[in-house]
Amino acid sequence: MNDLSHRTQNNSTNNQWTSEEAAYAGEAICLDEEQQCRVGAYGMLAQLLRNPPDQQVLSQVSAFTGLTSEVDELALSMTMLGLSAASSNCGAVDDEFHNLFIGMGRGELVPYGSWYQTGFLMERPLGRLRDDLVRLGFQRQQGVTEPEDHVAALCEVMAILIQESQPFQLQAEFFETHMAGWLERFFTDLSEARSAVFYKAVGRFGSAYMALEKRYLNMTV
Repeated sequence: MNDLSHRTQNNSTNNQWTSEEAAYAGEAICLDEEQQCRVGAYGMLAQLLRNPPDQQVLSQVSAFTGLTSEVDELALSMTMLGLSAASSNCGAVDDEFHNLFIGMGRGELVPYGSWYQTGFLMERPLGRLRDDLVRLGFQRQQGVTEPEDHVAALCEVMAILIQESQPFQLQAEFFETHMAGWLERFFTDLSEARSAVFYKAVGRFGSAYMALEKRYLNMTV
């Protein structure tokens, strides 16, 4: 059984998944630039939404400032995320993360698919997700108790599927079934959350990226 943290170590920390898929032998898979960008976007979102970023991560994200000369919403959101990271310190972002996602009993937002789709945790959408993850060969890392429909976990899965060069049809089906119905709403809520400062920019980028990804996957199937 392969440890998939090897596959995403450059994109996400504390990856939730292991896998029984035998196709990957630990060697780097050559991806074109477009696919590398997709892996990077999903990996960055997973990292920022799994744990509060340290100063090194904030410094890396700050490099998004001026990364592109395009003027569409995705490019603007990348620039704003970079500027926000450059002006943030990890202590303040840590407090913000806890207020948003942990809180006293519950944070301002609940970043789980079941919650967004049914209003409750651990409902049928999670069961369907678990069935598909088993079919795809994914297992949770030992000691992980968090439900698999956490937004960071889903972004990690997509990054892994892209890194493995899994068929676009499979990627599109997973995205449409388990992400498309709620992630844009989640990121919009994040961009408008009262507790959010740095994470407003994360939400704006997430919204723009999910809209782009939906169009991209619809075109390639």
